Amino acid sequence: MNKSIQHFIEFGTEKLEKKMVEFASEPTKIAEMVYGVIDSVTELGRSIIAEEWETLDEIIRQSGKRKENWHVVRKDFTTLVTHLGPVRYSKTLFKHKTTGEYAYLLDKIMGLDSHVRLTEDAVAKVLEEAVETSYRKGGKNACITPDEVSKQTVLNKIHKLKFPEIEPAAFKKVLSYLYIDCDEDHVALQFLDTQEEELEKNRRKSTMPKIIYVYEGVDDECGRNRLVNPKYFGGVYEGKEGVETLWKEVRRYIESSYDVDSLERIYINGDGAGWIKSGQTYIPNGKFVLDKFHLHKYIIKATSHLWDSVEDAREMLYKSIRKKNKRMTEEIFNRILYVTEESSKRKAVEEAKRYTLGNWSGIMQQIKAKDCQLKCSAEGHVSHIYSDRLSSRPLGWSKTGVDKMARLRIFRANHGDMLRLVRYQKLDKAAGAEEQEIIYSCDMMLQEERRQRSALGKLYGLKIYTMPYPQVKKIAYFKDHITGL
Repeated sequence: MNKSIQHFIEFGTEKLEKKMVEFASEPTKIAEMVYGVIDSVTELGRSIIAEEWETLDEIIRQSGKRKENWHVVRKDFTTLVTHLGPVRYSKTLFKHKTTGEYAYLLDKIMGLDSHVRLTEDAVAKVLEEAVETSYRKGGKNACITPDEVSKQTVLNKIHKLKFPEIEPAAFKKVLSYLYIDCDEDHVALQFLDTQEEELEKNRRKSTMPKIIYVYEGVDDECGRNRLVNPKYFGGVYEGKEGVETLWKEVRRYIESSYDVDSLERIYINGDGAGWIKSGQTYIPNGKFVLDKFHLHKYIIKATSHLWDSVEDAREMLYKSIRKKNKRMTEEIFNRILYVTEESSKRKAVEEAKRYTLGNWSGIMQQIKAKDCQLKCSAEGHVSHIYSDRLSSRPLGWSKTGVDKMARLRIFRANHGDMLRLVRYQKLDKAAGAEEQEIIYSCDMMLQEERRQRSALGKLYGLKIYTMPYPQVKKIAYFKDHITGL
């Protein structure tokens, strides 16, 4: 770091001063001044990072512990893409005396695989943009410099993502009621060419990522409804096993975050799909409730062709439902069918009849509950969380891409930290090192004092370089990591 700062003081400040003079001569060119400062500062930042990595590599080379097991082979130059831009630095290749293994020990200590070309911060920035817009823009967001990552690299990163389960609350809450809303999106799948499409006639051209969110109620915030403490779950969960896996994730969260014994009822809102109703078997005290939106949609669909009798027919249906009279509701649908001649309209009425009577218990649960908090907003959440990225535009996805992007959108909706997600990918590979007491000897302090005096020359007297303690502390900490090599 010292050499980089020294170089910046001698040469970088001249560039900055030149930019300030140019700005003073033309004060309207604010952007040019800002860009000039950004370029100089980011260049300094990359230089500091490169010097720091090379310093750590040199510590490894000089380590007695390293010399017991590893030979020096050669030094190589490499480049890592960071959010500040590409950082070019040198690192040493070593060979193990016993196993013959070749390795860059600096990479091992820094937790970098041999194929890694992006640092964690750059990957996090890629994900932050890709989850919102596109793979291409995600690649452009990797660096604040004009350098970018290919969209194929972004795709590969996203397809390999693994996601942690939602963390439970710090303590179990005691509530009487809990609410769960469920729905799914329809996302178009892609085909490589017409031949593949012809060969796979039975393959579905769309997939449906599911979404479930658990919340404690609804607050009125300046005239708009706001969910209280929502937690989202979702992805492509196909088949009976997939649905079971999804509901078990939801159940684990509920059991770890709430006092289940105090929960009198958990309402499961949805459109009546089989996988939504099945939640009653996995969620304790869970009761399915048909959301009003879909009931209204089917009633409108069944009566829209009745011309002057539309309002009367709808009122009769709503009245029979409010009276909880299933037989009366069925009779009204039959009367509508009797006066409906067009086949397509009859089909719509029959579909609405089957839907209403088939979800009768869910409709009755809505009426019996008399709970003002029982409001389903699943359609809006599907649009906001899924459709904005997956299906609102003419896109073609792979099934893996849909699943990973849906989960990434869910992770973001839960206010997940992208850097934490990136680090989660290698948790199973990382070996946890116990924290040890680090002792800073007088010899270490004096050696570092002499090294700084030699390296800095006339700049040694600057206040920030008069105390070698931080450098000694850094070296002592880093040497502790070398012991495991």
